[in-house]
Amino acid sequence: MKYTFFFIFFLTAFLANGQSLYSKAYGNHKNKPVIFIHGGPGSSSRAFEVTTAQKLADQGLYVVLYDRRGEGLSNDKNAQYNFQQTFEDLNGIYQKYSLKKTTLIGFSFGGIVATLYAEKYPQNVRSLVLVSSLLSQPETYKTILERSKVIYRSKNDSINLSRVSAIEKMDPNSFEYRAACFKHSSGNGFFSTKNQNALAKSLYAKLESDTVYKQLSAHKTDAPVLGFWKNENYSGMSIMPVLKRLHDNKLSIHALYGKDDGLFSTAQITNLQNLVGTGQLKYLENCAHYLYTDQQTVFISSLAQWIK
Repeated sequence: MKYTFFFIFFLTAFLANGQSLYSKAYGNHKNKPVIFIHGGPGSSSRAFEVTTAQKLADQGLYVVLYDRRGEGLSNDKNAQYNFQQTFEDLNGIYQKYSLKKTTLIGFSFGGIVATLYAEKYPQNVRSLVLVSSLLSQPETYKTILERSKVIYRSKNDSINLSRVSAIEKMDPNSFEYRAACFKHSSGNGFFSTKNQNALAKSLYAKLESDTVYKQLSAHKTDAPVLGFWKNENYSGMSIMPVLKRLHDNKLSIHALYGKDDGLFSTAQITNLQNLVGTGQLKYLENCAHYLYTDQQTVFISSLAQWIK
C-alpha cells in the first residue's frame, strides 16, 4: 500500500516553477474554468477530488485542483509556506493548464489564499466563491471558545471550562492559542453536522475507503500550519477588508456556509452577506464545514448557476 501511494503521487505530479506539485483537471478545457483551493494549512484537495470534482465538471465546468507546495501530495521539504510562494505556484497552475481568467473556489483556509490572490492578480480572476472560508481568525477563535463554554456549562464540565478560561488568557496571536482553540472545536464536533443526508453519508463512506486519503490523513504534520503562522502571522488576519475592496472593484463574490459549522458566528455570516449581497450567499441547513459533501447537490447547483 505504501509503495502504491507514492507511485500515484509521482505518476500524477507535474513541474511548476521547478518543483513538483500535484494537480488534476476534470471536464472539457473549453468550458468555463474553476480552480479549487483546498483548506489547511496542511490539508489537500483529495477529499474534493474523490467526492465532488467530476460531478462539478459534469455541469459544464472545467475543474482544476491542486495541492499547495509542501501539503497533501505536493511533497516538498523546501516549501517556504508563505503567500508569495503560494501565489507563484498558483500562477504555475494557470500556465500548466493554459488558463486566463478563472473562478477561484476557496475552501476554508483556501478562501484566504483565493481572496489575497484575487487582490494581487485581479486580471486572472473572473469571480470568487468562498466555501466555509475563514473570514476573521480572531472572530473564529472567539466563536469556538464561546460555543465550547455553552456545551461545557450544559454538562457541568468544570474541567473543560477551566481549560477554556486558561486559553482566553493566552496570547491570541500565539500558535499555542490557535492549536488549543481548534482542539476544542474538533472535540465538540464543530466541523460536522449531526443530520447527514443519505448522499452525504455515502460520500463520507467513499472517502473513508480511499487509500490515498487515508494515507494523507495518517501522515499529516504541523509544518505547514507552523510555517504560515510564523511567516504570515495569519492567526490575527481578517480578509473582510480585502473582500470589501474586491467588491468595490466589481469582482463577483459568492459564498456558501453551513449553519452547523461551529467556526462562524451568525454575526460573521451576516456581515459577509451584507457585503456580497443576499442573493450571493447561501446559508445551508444540516451542513457544517465540509459543505461540498454535507450538501453536495446545493453546492454543485449553486456553483453552476453562479459561474455559468
